[in-house]
Amino acid sequence: MRNYLLLTPGPLSTTQTVREAMLQDWCTWDKDYNEGIVTPIRQGLLELAKVDDTEYTTILLQGSGTYCVEATLGATVKSTDKLLIIANGAYGKRMATIADYYKLNYELVSYHETEPITPEVVKLALETRKGITHFAMVHCETTTGILNQLEEVSQVVKEYPVTFIVDAMSSFGGIPIDVRAFGIDFLISSANKCIQGVPGFGFVIASRKKLLECKGNARSLSLDIYDQWEVMEKGKGKWRFTSPTHVVHAFYQALLDLEQEGGVEARYQRYQENNTILIEGMQELGFTPLLPKEIQSPIISSFLYPASDFDFQSFYEKLKGKGFVIYPGKISDAETFRIGNIGDVYPEDMRKLLSCVREILK
Repeated sequence: MRNYLLLTPGPLSTTQTVREAMLQDWCTWDKDYNEGIVTPIRQGLLELAKVDDTEYTTILLQGSGTYCVEATLGATVKSTDKLLIIANGAYGKRMATIADYYKLNYELVSYHETEPITPEVVKLALETRKGITHFAMVHCETTTGILNQLEEVSQVVKEYPVTFIVDAMSSFGGIPIDVRAFGIDFLISSANKCIQGVPGFGFVIASRKKLLECKGNARSLSLDIYDQWEVMEKGKGKWRFTSPTHVVHAFYQALLDLEQEGGVEARYQRYQENNTILIEGMQELGFTPLLPKEIQSPIISSFLYPASDFDFQSFYEKLKGKGFVIYPGKISDAETFRIGNIGDVYPEDMRKLLSCVREILK
């Protein structure tokens, strides 16, 4: 039924049941849709985050994950605030670009793509800068596949009176995250990542207390997360503007698939197994992973070109012809390509991929 298997960090290959969920048309005003689909999605996201609706809530927002990052920064950081961004990849730096567009008062601390964000790095940054009210970071940087030390960093952040914003775009639903225990105020992710839905909307899991402080702050009508939340609360799942109904139904099915698989922990174990098979197999074929094992996420893996004359485009096309689509590299000072481990992808798929790579190399 598939044209190929997407080995990318999103969009990704989805299950047959998720694709079938989009085969009907749906009314955005219908009670069955708003109360029967949207509301359970919002509650289900809280459960995945290990929080309840007394302290946290969810906002669903049309668009890609970046829309939600922009919406969150635009509504939470006031003109009197100061944002600290620590980045080690393209998506951390994208937050700085958003801050430039919104003319936010911010500082960017940028590390090399292969350097993890650690508690020591965060403590130094917060300790040596005055007036910081908001701190933002990316959990899993798919620029390389590096996994930043979110849990350990969170213990440092708790020592400072700052609002904690986490881009968990490529990790939420695939790596266990205890939002309350980590003291995260705003966690941002997207429908087409580890929950294995399709592109079309993102979501923010927000501290109710912090969200209430956002009223009237947004610099954009469409990206006003407070107003979006207020309408969803009063309308019992109603979106302010036309909701992506087909995508929402697909996401609802994706949540059911996740539950059937055994939840986030079971999916995390599958992704880890995919990644282990991939890296060990690629090393046997002569490819070197960009990152050491200690900081490698199970989401996506980067590999160095095996030789100076390696033709990635040819390699890509040959793999695509065999049913696998991979990703070009994004690191600034090395020639790399990336292979994703997430989506409706299993260990046997990784073994088939390795077999195809072996054939191409011959």
